[in-house]
Amino acid sequence: MKSNRNYPLLLAGQFLGALGDNAILAVIVGQLTYLQQSGAITATELRTRNTIYTSLLFVPYVLLAPLAGYLNDRYAKTNWLIGGNALKLAGTAICALSVWYGSTWQGIGYLIVGIGACFYGPAKYGILPEILPRERLVKANGTVELLTLVAILGGAIAGSVMADAFKGRVLISFYIVGGIFTAALLFNLFMTPTAHKPEVRLSSSVSEFGQHLRNLLSSARLCRVLIGTALFWVCGAAIKINFQPWGLEVLHLPDNTQISLLGLWLSVGVMGGSILAGQLHKVGDLRKTQLYGFLLAGMLALLASVNTFHFWRMPVVHAGPLLLVVPVVLLLIATGVTAGLFLIPLNAALQSESDETKLGKTIAVQNLGDNLGMCLAGAYVFGSVKAGLSSSGVFLGLALVVTSLVALMHLTRKKSIN
Repeated sequence: MKSNRNYPLLLAGQFLGALGDNAILAVIVGQLTYLQQSGAITATELRTRNTIYTSLLFVPYVLLAPLAGYLNDRYAKTNWLIGGNALKLAGTAICALSVWYGSTWQGIGYLIVGIGACFYGPAKYGILPEILPRERLVKANGTVELLTLVAILGGAIAGSVMADAFKGRVLISFYIVGGIFTAALLFNLFMTPTAHKPEVRLSSSVSEFGQHLRNLLSSARLCRVLIGTALFWVCGAAIKINFQPWGLEVLHLPDNTQISLLGLWLSVGVMGGSILAGQLHKVGDLRKTQLYGFLLAGMLALLASVNTFHFWRMPVVHAGPLLLVVPVVLLLIATGVTAGLFLIPLNAALQSESDETKLGKTIAVQNLGDNLGMCLAGAYVFGSVKAGLSSSGVFLGLALVVTSLVALMHLTRKKSIN
């Protein structure tokens, strides 16, 4: 029996959970802004800690993905919705210990939040066929994605506002984030429990995942598609990590709220590019992917040039408390558009050309690749900081990485055709 209340409760819990995921990170890294401004840490220390904190969320997705998939297949998915948010709440409480025992506890707590998100992720999508009729699944997936995107943007901005408003009272911010996760947990607790499948075994689940991974990588075209989608997330993670030092050093933005808007403009562009890609390309049409990849690299190079050329700095619009550097806003939107045009045809091709009876495993493999890419992005930024590269240099290096990989993908495609 499918419960009428499960779907709206899922949407409410998912929105609040994703909101909390992003708000707590913004609270954590937002403190770094004021530590640097007060002289408590150097610019290099800010960039290093920013990179480490942001990357902690991706690590569980890489290390625990097969286990998370197995647990969600075997046990009731409602249990893992509850368990995921319970872990996030516990992680927030551990982050709060940093007020008395030092910043290390923030890293430990945020890692636990990441583990909770890792176990929550498969449940939020896997539960949809169990609570909804088949004809509503496409719309439901789209709704979950839309709410997640809104929560990501809203959480990043809300967390940045909290970091600014309570910069001397960070415990209040952790109380608020804890309240968000508590509300998400309560929505999940009110859901009607779904079925469990005791016949599912860990060894067979992991074996099937590994076999499907090998099958996808053995297809030259789908392997390139997976590399392409992972490259998108490499760029997204590296840009996100780099926004704080770039906003402070290059744009001279005064606070975390202003810095968080950089991500908003980029996301607006990605949404626009995603819509445009649907209008310009049919499913499986990847003829322009190389062009979009090179355009993305060009946009990253232009972001690197903002520090060099003065024309990027004017005009500046003061919208109330907000400081909008108009050319930079437009450049970020354009960067997002090219990224969306690059990603969406790849996603569509992967979903349409892989075995439809194993689409769930295909998405799981893609998620593993994407999160591995984000971990590599963190390692790239960390290495760049240690090598003395500026925040603008990080963008330029990323442009070279994108150019090289897109060119390599093109050469391997031509070789496979010949």
